[in-house]
Amino acid sequence: MRNLDPVRTHEDSVLDLQGVAVHLGGRAVLHGIDLSLRPGEFVGVIGPNGAGKTTLLKIILGLLRPDEGTVQVAGRDVRAARSLVGYVPQSFAPDPDLPLRARDLVALGLDGARWGFSLGGARRRAKVEEALSWVDALHYADQPVGRLSGGELQRLLVAQALISDPRIVLLDEPLANLDLRSQGDVVALVGRVAHVRGVTVVLVTHDMNPLLSVMDRILYLARGQAALGTVDEVVRGDVLTQLYGHHVDVVRVHGRILVVGGADAESLTCGTCDG
Repeated sequence: MRNLDPVRTHEDSVLDLQGVAVHLGGRAVLHGIDLSLRPGEFVGVIGPNGAGKTTLLKIILGLLRPDEGTVQVAGRDVRAARSLVGYVPQSFAPDPDLPLRARDLVALGLDGARWGFSLGGARRRAKVEEALSWVDALHYADQPVGRLSGGELQRLLVAQALISDPRIVLLDEPLANLDLRSQGDVVALVGRVAHVRGVTVVLVTHDMNPLLSVMDRILYLARGQAALGTVDEVVRGDVLTQLYGHHVDVVRVHGRILVVGGADAESLTCGTCDG
């Protein structure tokens, strides 16, 4: 992996992957991944289909054990630190007639996966109200989730992921199927959470445009390898040519960055940047 930022110690990082490799079906999905993320950092993850984005999330969630390497969250083995990792899934489309209120969906982040007694009474209600306020969703807290817009649902899923006070929140394609305004609202919300509450955010997306105003670094995955750094450091022809293993051009057109891999390669719109 090419890490374009200075090497950081475990003491100032909340997530550490060292030499992580995963093989599935005889293919190296991830190979030699070294990754260190700081508290409160917003990292966008991009890469072509099959680059290992979903595999990476499963490893951080403790759902998949790497064939090689180690994964630590806040200095602990990831499987012993699952409660420190929040997760926003790729899609959630409730039935319009589902009798579940917005506040009930958020509350599942407290006790939806637990056996026995949940956090009780006034304390539980206060936690739910607090989480709803974080995402500006108090005004529709008692509405049925099946009647909410995609942007409103994403806010609730972010609140659900945050309510247990995680150190890291993983978001898998949260901007898919949202209009441009809703995308901007969700990104601004998540960016505020990262920088104000000190929660590390890892957001997987195919379109970098909405992230560039809030993203601290980008993690670009290709061929099981990765490059980590700022957009200007990573989204460059020489870096991506090495990552993809064939010639790649990075072209700025009307304020956008186009990553072009030639006639036989996939072309990706990776976003815009200053200059």
